[in-house]
Formats: sequence, C-alpha cells, structure tokens
Amino acid sequence: MNNKPKYPFYIPTKWRYEYMVTSKALTKLWINHYLVVEESEIELYKEAIKKFNLTAEIVKLNMKFKEEYELCDNLWFTRSTWPWPARNCAWEHSIKNWFEYHWVIDDNIVRFFRLNNNLKIPCNSSSLFRVMEDFVERYENVVMAWPNYFFFAPRKTKQPPFVKNTRIYSCNLIRNDIKYRWRWRYNEDTILSIDILKAWYCTIQFNAFLQDKMATQVLKWWNSDEFYLKEWRKWEWQKYADTWTIAKSKMIVNVHPDISELVYKFSRIHHKVDYTIFKNIKLKKKQDLNIKKWINNYWMQFKG
Repeated sequence: MNNKPKYPFYIPTKWRYEYMVTSKALTKLWINHYLVVEESEIELYKEAIKKFNLTAEIVKLNMKFKEEYELCDNLWFTRSTWPWPARNCAWEHSIKNWFEYHWVIDDNIVRFFRLNNNLKIPCNSSSLFRVMEDFVERYENVVMAWPNYFFFAPRKTKQPPFVKNTRIYSCNLIRNDIKYRWRWRYNEDTILSIDILKAWYCTIQFNAFLQDKMATQVLKWWNSDEFYLKEWRKWEWQKYADTWTIAKSKMIVNVHPDISELVYKFSRIHHKVDYTIFKNIKLKKKQDLNIKKWINNYWMQFKG
C-alpha cells in the first residue's frame, strides 16, 4: 500500500503566520497542505511559507461562507465566527477537486505519535494518515475520524486501538458526501459529531495514533485574542478566561439536554456529553470490500 495520504489537508488559520505550528508539523512529514486564509493576510502567510520552507499552498477564504454560516444564536456578527466558516470553505474546495474525503486540522498541533506497547513513538512519516484513511474506507457508514489527543491516551493504560461513535476534535477526516456542515458559534466539533451520530452514521477515534495539540487559550493570537479573550476577561495569573468559557458549554446543554450536562474539569466549566446511546451503531463493511491477505490491520489488534 502506498503510505502517502490520499486526501487533501486543510489548516484554517488567522493571525498566526509567525508560528505556523501545524504547517511545520505536516511539512516534517512531507505532507502537502492548504492554508485557508482571509484575503487580507494572504501575503503574510505567503511570506511565512517561504520563511519556514513549508509544503503549503494558500486557499483564499470565500467570505460567503462567513455570511451564510449558521451561528445558532441571536448575536449575529458582533462576536467572532472564526475559523468555523473556513472549515466549510475547505470542505467545498475538496469537493470541487473531486475528493471523497478531506482532512481539516487546527493550527496549533505540534506533532503526531504512534501509541503501541506502552510507548508513544513520534511519527516521522505521513503513513499514519494513510492508515487511518484506509481503515475508514472499509466501512460504508463511517463518515468522520481522528487521532486522539496525546493527553487523553495514557501510555500505561490498556485501551483499544480505536473507539467508535464518539466526538471528533481538531484533526478531522471527513467524508465529503454527507449533508452536514460545520455550524454553531461554539463547540462546533462537538456539534458536527452529534449531528452525524444522531443520523446513525459512525465515527472513529484512533487511540493507536495521537495528536499533540497545544492547550486552548495558550497560543497567542487567533482564538485566544479574537475569540476567548475578546469575549471573556482573563487576568495575567489565570490560565483560562475568568468565565471559564461557560457560554461554549451552555450552548451544548441547551440544544442537546438529552445527552449533555455542565461539569467542572480541565480547570474550567466544561460540558459532558453521553455518547453511550450511540455505541450500538455497528460498523458496516462495504459489500465489495476485498482486504488482501497481506494486510494485517497494521498491528492494531487489541489483546486483553
């Protein structure tokens, strides 16, 4: 099997041309990718691509995606919508280029790991993405997947190589033909995941592969300045804004009270969603699936 990913990679980004965190990570893996950027910052990001010698190209954000974005509140554009409309722009771009899936990734992911035999091994090739693509393509009802967060997968805790039918965050492989799109001002990852699961599609969380993402509100600019800190006050001695981003979690609870509640974790008020009602949705292998004999599931069998 060719170990290069089949599908395009998109990084919606704004005000972070000085850092280029995820773009650097993908470049180290020799992955060509797109930066979805507002027109006013295109030249700044072009300079960053040259400065850091990145394997990136620019996709200009079509502002119609911002104008048409479903915010699900009555605040309109008095508060930030970034980067959610840019994700829908990436989605359409991949469709116009005749792809069946696409990757859309946050711009603050430092590196990727393989978790195996109690070891978190840094990945130095793009093959982890091709493996995830290959696995997802085996099933007719799997429409979104991701590598789990590094800090959510303790290396000495026994766990399966993947978990089905849960939320997908930050590094999303999405099937293009589904009718759903990114929406809501807050918690858009959770919303898209719930939209998909309530339609009785499946999602896959890979524990065998991990993404090392910088903590929310830590990296300067973009979400931190335009979103969290603009909307909520944060003192210098605080790790997070002093309202603990409660509005984000309240929106989930208000719209999906049947499966969600407010809890205190990760040093802030957060939401907790009960995904157990979706666990009985079975993966459906494609009828014409023909797995060659030499395929060994990439040593991802769960023992114990």
